Amino acid sequence: MELDGGMEIRQISAEERTHTMRPLQAYAFQPSPGSDEDTETYARRMRFYRSAVSLIAQEEGETLAGATAFPMRQNVRGVVHDMAGVASVASHPAARRRGLVRMLLERLLRQMRDQGCTVSALYPFRPSFYERFGFVGLPRWRTATFAPEGLGHLQRAELPGTVEWRRLRDGFDDYRAFTLRLLGERHGFSVFDEIRTAEFRDSPPRWVALARVDGEVVGAVTYRVDQYGGDLIADHLLTTGPLSRALLLQFFARHVDQVARVAVFVDTDEVPELWGTDLIATTEGRVAYPTANSPMARLLSVEALSGAAVGEAAGVTVTVVDDDLIGGSYRLAGVAGRLTVERDPGGGAQATLNCAGLSGLAYGVLDPVDVVVRGFGQVDREAVAPLRALFPRTMPYVFADF
Repeated sequence: MELDGGMEIRQISAEERTHTMRPLQAYAFQPSPGSDEDTETYARRMRFYRSAVSLIAQEEGETLAGATAFPMRQNVRGVVHDMAGVASVASHPAARRRGLVRMLLERLLRQMRDQGCTVSALYPFRPSFYERFGFVGLPRWRTATFAPEGLGHLQRAELPGTVEWRRLRDGFDDYRAFTLRLLGERHGFSVFDEIRTAEFRDSPPRWVALARVDGEVVGAVTYRVDQYGGDLIADHLLTTGPLSRALLLQFFARHVDQVARVAVFVDTDEVPELWGTDLIATTEGRVAYPTANSPMARLLSVEALSGAAVGEAAGVTVTVVDDDLIGGSYRLAGVAGRLTVERDPGGGAQATLNCAGLSGLAYGVLDPVDVVVRGFGQVDREAVAPLRALFPRTMPYVFADF
């Protein structure tokens, strides 16, 4: 698509990314200038990007901005949606503040919606920028840090299960199968498609501990050890309940004479200080932009929410404004614990929201009063209780592979 002034927006192949998007990404997100070896490594990785949708803005053959959406899947209140995972958003330093990224994102989100994606998520460099595109903030996972001796009681415990320790590449299929199970069970959980996920089998190098009960994988954690007497640095502690968590914590406890500390990512509903009587733990939810981002998400379709697990509530008419993708009026109701959505061509909306406001309710991170306070819309007094009952607060766990 060619714009006025010779500007062109076009979709590129994975192979084209190396000489178009790569220089912008490297300058924006990595130490620079990089080496030719870095570029060659990037080019080899592009086989894992074949299913990604990458758009660039060019002027006289020079790439000035780029943005990518990875096909993913995400659980929103019990319904698994096709998701557009937005990434690789960067622009030439001399072309910033020209609205190029805005044009790319508007086209990218519409294209992904037309391809069947019903939600989208990203990690923002600046949340207020993406809020204008309808995205709302979601909670960032926490980091729990503790000394393994605080779990000494688990060293003596006889637990009905086992933990299997393997190189990630050797246990990857079991690990991947477990994340797909959690995709269907946990609100907010998301995974990449098979093409993108294939890169994570060997990169970055990791160990994986798989907790099994009666032969079934019920918990998993990937990790590395930085040095003897140093830290065991884990990724997400993925569990299905107290037993699988105890099995993995017992595995950590058995590193007491090898590492000084364990650091692991946990969901917001975990309470590490209750894992052991004498456990001294620090749990930190640190958000800093642009380096320690909290995720954001938005709806690309309201009708696709039908069937979501919600509370019982009489019908509420909601009008979404200022959004070309989901703008309009909808009648929302909770019937037998499931959401029903109907287009409502009539007037008389009880709540007028922007996309961020409705997305915040759907993802469970905002109360109707929060929506008003945040400036995401207006809610009639009589609609507050039905909307609160319909969309009870529930924190999504935004896991996304690596």
